[in-house]
Amino acid sequence: MIPVPFDYEVAESVEHAIELLGSRDDAKLLAGGHSLIPLLRLRFARPALLVDMGRVDDLRYVRDTGEQLAIGAMTRHHDLKRDPLLQEHCPIVSHTAGLIGDPQVRHRGTIGGSVAHGDPASDLPTVLTALDADLVVRGPAGERTILAAEFFRGVFETALGPQDVLTELRVPKLGPAGWSYLKFTRRAQDWATVGIAAVVRRSNGTIDHAAIALTNMGPTPVRARSAEEALGTSGDIGPASEVVAKESNPPSDVSGSGEYRHHLATVLTRRALEEALNR
Repeated sequence: MIPVPFDYEVAESVEHAIELLGSRDDAKLLAGGHSLIPLLRLRFARPALLVDMGRVDDLRYVRDTGEQLAIGAMTRHHDLKRDPLLQEHCPIVSHTAGLIGDPQVRHRGTIGGSVAHGDPASDLPTVLTALDADLVVRGPAGERTILAAEFFRGVFETALGPQDVLTELRVPKLGPAGWSYLKFTRRAQDWATVGIAAVVRRSNGTIDHAAIALTNMGPTPVRARSAEEALGTSGDIGPASEVVAKESNPPSDVSGSGEYRHHLATVLTRRALEEALNR
């Protein structure tokens, strides 16, 4: 199908993008386009104005800020995969970026576009939720920071206002913590039917921190608090994997029923925790 007619503007800066977004009642940002353009072609999205962020190069970076790494929202998945700072200090982000789509998608898609799109089947939002990442948003009223778990509100719904621009994502340095991101797909390079992000840290042989989040098990990334508590209490993968879907509400669609996703989550959690604990 052909998209409905829309106006097109290129933003020269974040401030210019905010101004352009405020010039129309229905304006959308283009930050890679691998999610938005298919919606335009299917006419599920009908913006009056498309604001292209492709020339805002000062939002492409990974920087060491001390306890965290700061990632510019326009950093492409390909660059995340290859970035030495991420590979050293937060490799789960680098690894997950390398699982997204195919090389063409990774060379065009951006972490900010993926996160702002709010798709519950997307991989990086789940990883950011497990990491308790901070998301920096700039709008007409200035800049604010939102915890990843509070950023995602529903299917394709986030905390972004109509003139807000996601500018930066801040992730912790993992140090000696083990990690894993596993997903099951119907076809190679497909969206996750179910995905599991796990970060586990041990001290003196006991687990002192566990974070587990699920992809496509609800309208937003799901933090599996019951599984985290079970793993921290018993130190055993089995009980944690059995309760991992307790907080979730998995959908039923062409990729599988809710019951099937529940089973996948149990299996993948066991595998992800084994991998994280053995790193």
